Amino acid sequence: MSTATDTPVGRGADAPPAPPSDGSDTRPPHGEYSKAEAWRRRLPLMPAFLFVVVCTQIPFLLTIWYSLRSRNLLRPEGEKFVGLRNYLDIFVDSTFRSAALNSILFTLGCVVVSLLLGLGLALLLDRKFVGRGFIRTLLITPFLIMPVAGAMLWSISMFDPTYGLVNWLIGTVGISPVDWTSQFPMVSIIIALVWQWTPFMMLLLLAGLQSQTGDVLEAASMDGAGPLKTFVHITLPHLRFYLELSVLLGAIYVVNTFDQIYLMTAGGPGTASANLPFYIYQRAFLGFDIGQSAAMGVITVIATIVIATFALRLIFTSINSKEQS
Repeated sequence: MSTATDTPVGRGADAPPAPPSDGSDTRPPHGEYSKAEAWRRRLPLMPAFLFVVVCTQIPFLLTIWYSLRSRNLLRPEGEKFVGLRNYLDIFVDSTFRSAALNSILFTLGCVVVSLLLGLGLALLLDRKFVGRGFIRTLLITPFLIMPVAGAMLWSISMFDPTYGLVNWLIGTVGISPVDWTSQFPMVSIIIALVWQWTPFMMLLLLAGLQSQTGDVLEAASMDGAGPLKTFVHITLPHLRFYLELSVLLGAIYVVNTFDQIYLMTAGGPGTASANLPFYIYQRAFLGFDIGQSAAMGVITVIATIVIATFALRLIFTSINSKEQS
């Protein structure tokens, strides 16, 4: 005769114990781990974290230290601690203000124009036609060219006053040759930057267009919406996240432009086309003023972080609203 046991029907001897009868569950919630388990999971990331700290944060801390000192390589014996005097001298420096304004103009001009051109090219490439893959590859090519090579291409092959292609084209209609990089340095640099960054904008926006479902467009067409209304009320709101991401990444990269300015205009005439990175280079390696150049670098980094943080908040807000809808 068998004896009754307390083991529930269907449970093995090694099965986990049932939860308490009062309804309380003492097991940790799903996804929560002990501190030791959390550290074990983060351990593989530590080499990358240490590499980032050594290569970025330590140099930045040294830059802050140098920005608080009067340090000139031509007079090393005169080095001393000056506190915030370098920062105060920067804000009364008219050349620094001009370079900051040029940085804003370069960034706005390049990002806005390349964004509009990239959107137009993305709309064209979103349609099916013969040779679309080949055309897309050709349009991407400028972004794959190194900035130094691109700057030399525009400075010599395109804008040269004697045998440049642009002067040859305007000469066919009777316009006299123009020394573009001397007479219009800002415009010349913006054109070179737009040529380089338009493919980047095009790729991001093309990815956004191709992520749009055809059912929505078909429904809009059946409701009588024309191509313009469909683009304004359906496609453009769908592309909001991709547009914001394009502006953010483009602004972060373009504000650090150095190659085109150094090779095409050398910041000239005078400092008319110098932006903040180029002016920092001039003060550090031509003026040997490490203290003030370090202070300029700190201000530039802080301004970039503030702008990027604001833009990221807009992007995250766009993502959250899209998920909730």
